[in-house]
Parts: sequence; structure tokens; C-alpha cells
Amino acid sequence: MPPAKKKVSYFYDESIGSFYYGAYHPMKPFRITMAHHLVMAYDLHKHLDVYRPTIATEAAMREFHEADYVDFLKRVTPEAINDSQWLPEFQRFNVGDDCPIFEKLFEYCQTYTGGSVQAAHRINHQQCDIAINWAGGLHHAHKSQASGFCYINDIVLCILELLKYHARVLYIDIDIHHGDGVEEAFYATERVMTVSFHKFGNFFPGSGDITDVGMRQGKYYSLNVPLNDGIDDRTYERLFKPVMQAVMDTYKPGAVVLQCGADSLAHDRLGCFNLTLQGHANCVKFMKSFNVPLVLLGGGGYSIRNVARCWALETATACGEEISDEIPMNDFLQYYGPDYRLSITPMPIENLNDRASLEKSKQTVMEYLRMIKGAPSVQMQEVPPDLVWHEEDYEEDPDVRMSERERDRQVQKDGEWYDHDGY
Repeated sequence: MPPAKKKVSYFYDESIGSFYYGAYHPMKPFRITMAHHLVMAYDLHKHLDVYRPTIATEAAMREFHEADYVDFLKRVTPEAINDSQWLPEFQRFNVGDDCPIFEKLFEYCQTYTGGSVQAAHRINHQQCDIAINWAGGLHHAHKSQASGFCYINDIVLCILELLKYHARVLYIDIDIHHGDGVEEAFYATERVMTVSFHKFGNFFPGSGDITDVGMRQGKYYSLNVPLNDGIDDRTYERLFKPVMQAVMDTYKPGAVVLQCGADSLAHDRLGCFNLTLQGHANCVKFMKSFNVPLVLLGGGGYSIRNVARCWALETATACGEEISDEIPMNDFLQYYGPDYRLSITPMPIENLNDRASLEKSKQTVMEYLRMIKGAPSVQMQEVPPDLVWHEEDYEEDPDVRMSERERDRQVQKDGEWYDHDGY
């Protein structure tokens, strides 16, 4: 008898593709639009509850981030770049080349963060088994600093929301870069375990050594699996599955957050791994098999046609649907030429991850897990209020005219597939 279909909530805001880091910046939010169009072209929306998320409030962001940092992101505009009075704040909050100031930056942060917080909200209230926000997954942002193209750490806010209802939350990161911002946020607690598989060495952000395991109550609850260039599907799976099986057996989380950064794919502009779409999606499939509430988030990925391919396939994986390798007609079909196939081929490069070193890493991680001695008992207190924005929360002055953007958010446009009972 086939397993029961999962109920999947999917978050997408059509404005996400209009945010623009700059002409020469590798981060392109437009890839989210491309991924969404592929999801629609494959008719996957028929197997999803599709929602346009409401924006994350400043109060929600301050659940993790410092108030003055959030206020800076709200106030700053591109015109400030040439104003020397802003320079101390630019330096303090680490904005500049990697994290540029662009038009509607704060709105961008509110948009991608809103989807992640609402994903947690639906999981908490058992309204779905899997929640997806491909616009999220910005794992490098710190408490009071931007970093690595990331401004607000939507993942931390998502996990904090999950912790209101779940004693333990597991975070997994398969982006090529170490999930440093999330690890740092939960480095001293046993209520969140972080597991990051990443390129280590002379590579951004330079953290994530296998010896970095957490501190105080969080000791051994931060796990890092450093990898070398050229890792392929078979090698990755040989490491990922036994490690994650042991983590699930030992930690027994109430919910799982999986960051699916697509820069670990072959052919990525900034990456050096050699995973195919199927190898990447197999991580999603494996974590889905545990039947634990699951949040899927985006992250890195700088060859935008492959990012769209990857997240469309992983949406299908979440739904339990098989999709054709032939890419169907969609508004961005020209990006997928000349073969117009979903699958990608690995690169002819050497895999620098030898069996002996990977086995040693795996055994080291297993030893750390043995130090935990079973899932920790956590005393749950009264549940704090949800961070989800509701319309009635913002009726401060009925005489103030609604902005065009706010009015637009309440209108379902032709060709969109949003559930009528969305937030």
C-alpha cells in the first residue's frame, strides 16, 4: 500500500522576483519566480495549498535581531550610499559589497521572512505536514549584522516559532556554505540541533569545523560535516543518510527545518560540489520519510536555471509526485535551452572526498551523538503568542488610505492559484 500523501503548504509572493541586489551581484531573487513558474507548469499547485504570505513585522524580526539593526534596515535607502553620515552604521551592520543597500530592501526582508514564519505557524497548528518557502533560507544573517547576501535570518525566526509548540527542533543545512548564522543563534541550547554539510577550508564563511560542537547546555548539539570539492551524489548520500538516521534516532525532534541551498549543485557559479538535482532532492526525500513535520526553505544558488529546476523537483518530492524530465511550456522556457530538460549532468571533475576521510568524519559525528545520551527532556512553559501578522492587528487608523501594495496583496490576480482561506 503506497504511503499516504502529505499535506503541503507552499508560500509564494509574486513581488519576490522584483527585488534586485544589483547588476553584478550573484544573488538573484528572480530565481524564486522562475521556480514558481516551473511548479505551476508541472501542475504541482494541484497538490499544494498555495498561499501568498503576509509580511513579517518589525516585532517579529526583533524576536531575534537587535532593535537598532532592524530599525537601520527599515530606514536605509540607496541614496545613503553616497552620504558619509551613514558610513559608521554601514560598518557596524556590515553592509556594502556582499550585502548591498538596494531599493525596497526592508520590504524584501519582510517578504521572504514572512513566508518562513508562516510556514512554522501552519506546522505548529497541524495545518500541514510539510511547509515550503523557497524565498527563505538566508542562513548567514547574524543578530545585529548582515552577512553573505543575508539580512534577516528567517530560519532562526522560523525555528523560534516552532519552539513554541515543539520541545526540540532539528535544523539541517545542505547549502554549500556553512549555516553559521543559525548555528550561532542556537549554539548554547539543547532545544535546537543544527547539522550542516558544507565546503570547509578557504571558503566563505570560514566556519564549521568538525570540532565546533556547541557550548554549555548546547554542547554536542551543533554538528558540522566539512566536505571537499567535487562531492558527488553517491558520496554525499553515503554520508548524509547514516548521519541523519542517527540524528533522528538520538535527538527525536518534534519538527525539522531543512535548508535546501542549491549552490551545492554541479555547475553553480559560486560552488564547487558536483551534486545532480536527484542527489540534492534525495535529501528531501529521506527527511520526508521520517514522517516528522518538515519545513523546506531555499538558500544559496547562483545558476538561476538550475535553482529553479532544483526547487521545482523538490516541491514535487514533497508532494510525492513524479514529474517529467521534459520541461513544460512556461514563461521562462528559453532559460532551459538547448535541451529543455529538468535534469542536469555532473561535471567532469575530481571528487576530493576520499572514503577514509569521510568515514572518519562520520565516526566523529557518531561519537558526538553518543555524548547526548538520548533526547533531552524539556520543560514546556505556557505557549507565547504567534508571530503571524493578522489584518486586524494593523487597523490603527481607518482614515489612512491603504497603500497600493497593501491593496494589491488582497487581490487574487488571473493565473494565480492561492487558496481562498490564506492569511
